Amino acid sequence: MSAPATPTPTPTPTPSQAPPAPAADAPPAVDPATGLFTLADGCPRCGWCRATPLYRHYHDHEWGFPVADDRRLFEKLCLEGFQAGLSWITILNKREAFRAGFAQFDAEVLSRFGPAEVTRLLADAGIVRHRGKIESAIHNAGRMLELRREFGSLAHYVWRFEPQAAEGRPERITPEAARALTQSAASVAMSKDLKKRGWSFVGPTTIYAFMQAMGLVNDHFEGCHTREEARAARAAFTVPTA
Repeated sequence: MSAPATPTPTPTPTPSQAPPAPAADAPPAVDPATGLFTLADGCPRCGWCRATPLYRHYHDHEWGFPVADDRRLFEKLCLEGFQAGLSWITILNKREAFRAGFAQFDAEVLSRFGPAEVTRLLADAGIVRHRGKIESAIHNAGRMLELRREFGSLAHYVWRFEPQAAEGRPERITPEAARALTQSAASVAMSKDLKKRGWSFVGPTTIYAFMQAMGLVNDHFEGCHTREEARAARAAFTVPTA
C-alpha cells in the first residue's frame, strides 16, 4: 500500500478573507445525530426551532400541547392552509397580522366576509396575500359552523381522530423518523372527512401538521425537554365530548 499523499498546507486567511464570526447570541449548532440543540439554560430542544426566540417560545409553550379551544383549533387549520408551500416560521411571524385581518378567527364573523374584505386582505402586506387561501379561510368558517352544530364543538370533532398510542407510530421520534412523518392514517381519515364536508386546503399533510401542533400526536424529538412536558399535558387533558 502506498503512503497517503501529503496534504497541501492551507493558507491562513487574511482578515478580509476570514469568515465572519458567529453572532454572540447565535444558538449552538444542531447535533445531527439527535436533532437537538442546547442553550445556556441547559434544555435540549428540537433543532427546527433554533432560528429565533419567537420560534423557540412556540416550540416550548404551544407545539405538541393538547388544545380544546375552538378558536385556536380553527385558527390553526386556517394557518396550516396558508403555510402550504411555505415554512411555518413565515406564518408564525405574520400570525398577529393574520389574527387582526381575519377577525381573530372568530368563525361567526369570518363566515360573513365578502368581496370587500377579500380585497382588503389582498392589500394587507402583513399576511400571505393568496386569493385562494384567503377565500378558503372564509369558506371554511362557514363549514366550521356547520360542523359545530353537528358535533357541539370543533374540539369534539377533531379529537375523534386522535390516533391510538401505537397506531402507525415509530417507537422513537428521531430526526430520521420525523422526516417520514408527513402524514398518517388518522390525518388521511380526517382530511377525507373534512373534504366531504366541503372544507378546502385540508390535505393529509396539512392535517398531520395540525395534529402535531395541537397535541394529537407528540413529535418532539427524543431527549427534547418539551417532549415530557407535552406528554404530561396530554395525560392531564380531558378529551372534549361535546
